[in-house]
Amino acid sequence: MKGIIFDFNGTLFYDTPKHIEAWREYSKRLRGTPFSDEEMEKHMLGHTNDDIIAYAIGKKPDKEMAKRLAAEKEAVYRDMCRKDMKNTKLVAGASELLDFLVENGIPHTIATASDLDNVKFFIEVFNLPKWFDTEKIVYDDGKMPNKPAPDIYLKAAKMLNLAPKDCIVVEDAIAGIEAAKSAKIGKIIAIATKEKRGFFENYEGVSGVICDFTEFDKSLFK
Repeated sequence: MKGIIFDFNGTLFYDTPKHIEAWREYSKRLRGTPFSDEEMEKHMLGHTNDDIIAYAIGKKPDKEMAKRLAAEKEAVYRDMCRKDMKNTKLVAGASELLDFLVENGIPHTIATASDLDNVKFFIEVFNLPKWFDTEKIVYDDGKMPNKPAPDIYLKAAKMLNLAPKDCIVVEDAIAGIEAAKSAKIGKIIAIATKEKRGFFENYEGVSGVICDFTEFDKSLFK
């Protein structure tokens, strides 16, 4: 493999608990009560902001309303991260792997479904310019279809001047894995909790599974 593309949320930064907490808080603002555990499982996890907002307000929002409410929720999320900097950190082993990529001149970038405001936040908080050309980060600009469409990974591979078959993708979500498969990515590495490891080990198209980046096999680049 010649290069690597990282998803960000849940991959380089394990922030699923923060998004859950932010949706609980924001749903309370939208409808007066926070989402229950059952609602979180059924209507939040794996769904887009637009879908979650539609459920919370009981109707499909128009584009402007969806954009405004999603931006408000993401602001709640960023504020929660700022107030918990002890846990706002890259996944174990990520810094060492990124150092290795830089030192060895291995092309790498991020392809995230996050919007520009969150990407700017990540760039600042995690000092991403230390490892990444931030101009090559691919994010949700409102013009590309969301994962599982392959567009985000096709664009990321193009940013690296590599064919998709020469790239590794690291993902934590089914939609992202399906996007990478559709983009004809060479190897897909799933990052998963210990509880979900077995599921991903048996998932079609996944080349390997890690719990954090201390387990990443650098020989894949040889």
